[in-house]
Amino acid sequence: MSSYDVAIIGSGPGGYVAAIRCAQLGMKTAIIEKYSTLGGTCLNVGCIPSKALLDSSHHYEDAVKHFEEHGIEIPGEVKVNLEKMISRKQSVVDQTTKGIQFLMDKNKIDVFEGLGSFKDATHIDIKKNDGKSETIEAKKVIIATGSKPSSLPFIKIDKERVITSTEALKLKEIPKHLVIIGGGVIGLELGQVYKRLGSEVTVVEFMDRIIPGMDGALSKELAKVLKKQKMKINTSHKVKSVERKGDEVIIKADDNKGNEVSFTADYCLVAVGRSPYTAGLNLDAAGVKLDDRGRVAVNDHLQTNVSHIYAIGDVVRGAMLAHKAEEEGTLVAEIMAGQKPHIDYNLIPGVVYTWPEVAAVGKTEEELKEAGVAFKVGQFPMRALGRARASMDIDGFVKILADKKTDEVLGVHMIGARVADLIAEAVTAMEFRASAEDISRMSHAHPTYAEAVKEAALAATDDRALHI
Repeated sequence: MSSYDVAIIGSGPGGYVAAIRCAQLGMKTAIIEKYSTLGGTCLNVGCIPSKALLDSSHHYEDAVKHFEEHGIEIPGEVKVNLEKMISRKQSVVDQTTKGIQFLMDKNKIDVFEGLGSFKDATHIDIKKNDGKSETIEAKKVIIATGSKPSSLPFIKIDKERVITSTEALKLKEIPKHLVIIGGGVIGLELGQVYKRLGSEVTVVEFMDRIIPGMDGALSKELAKVLKKQKMKINTSHKVKSVERKGDEVIIKADDNKGNEVSFTADYCLVAVGRSPYTAGLNLDAAGVKLDDRGRVAVNDHLQTNVSHIYAIGDVVRGAMLAHKAEEEGTLVAEIMAGQKPHIDYNLIPGVVYTWPEVAAVGKTEEELKEAGVAFKVGQFPMRALGRARASMDIDGFVKILADKKTDEVLGVHMIGARVADLIAEAVTAMEFRASAEDISRMSHAHPTYAEAVKEAALAATDDRALHI
């Protein structure tokens, strides 16, 4: 029987990063993955493939709608080859997952393909896909099994017409009408992909706004832009039935006045969030407890009730984000090595990869008001930037919330071109507890989208933005 200092169950961003950091710190490391490729949901059927399709569809939309304005004329009709687009997406996935395998080899991490389940607290049975099994021993274990798409109790997902994000990434045809249940990150990103390719897209959201977990101003601006792009958005709608009839799907919902409304589509994407995935782990054999929401219960060090077993990522409390899982993987590895790392969960950014992109870190206006914190607001529109006008990306703004008394930045919320990348500036500033004036006095290259951050900081500092 092979014996390890640490075994990690699950090879998503949390698991594989934990494995690399454990190996860097001198631990003999094993990683167990039930699928034939490494990388988990994120690399195989999540973050990476969705970005590939978002980029491809964006190129197509630019060619059809914007090239002519730039003086680029394409003779004949610009056509979508969906099969080729999906194939390119898969090649990006394949390249990325092979990169993880390379990193495992480079760091001398043993990879086991199969379903890992606890035999007891220190032994893990690995049931391979060919029916064979083996057992390994580990002094410490990290559970990093991630999450799976959630559904509603009355919905039967057939993976053909009533689908999850996994199937939406590999459709064989462009839907005529795609109804999306859920106005969160996943639904809106995939909705925009198919809207660009020619589908009619209708979003049905239970809450009173889309991206309900983010700052209200971002929700309002994104809804405005998506409606301008002809996406239909129905908020405060409670879906009560989804029924497939042949090649049609009929979705019935009650609106905010209690009136029944019906939507007919050829595809229905269920994007109502994700649930922690613990099936097959046999946690009882190890004595590991779950919380009341089916997540692995952990303390502040991400330790379960069994002291040598840890859990990270989507399977524990907190935001279901790949980069949050990566930070937790690093933290656990370093705790095991006797170091004292920390994560400030307030400074884990959230991003929506629609166009315009949406990104945020820290507290929202709603949260600050609820907590009774006195704050200042500085906001600057993207359309006032020379760079935004040059690229014709004028939608959106940057908003900075700063403490009224100390001027410390408490939250940064942005929507616009490339804000997924810009948010890192805000994270850095807040990690060092910068004031709005600190940011306003830093030189930002001209012309860039990043100038909006400086201008918003100036606006938060005595309302002195320069270019508006």
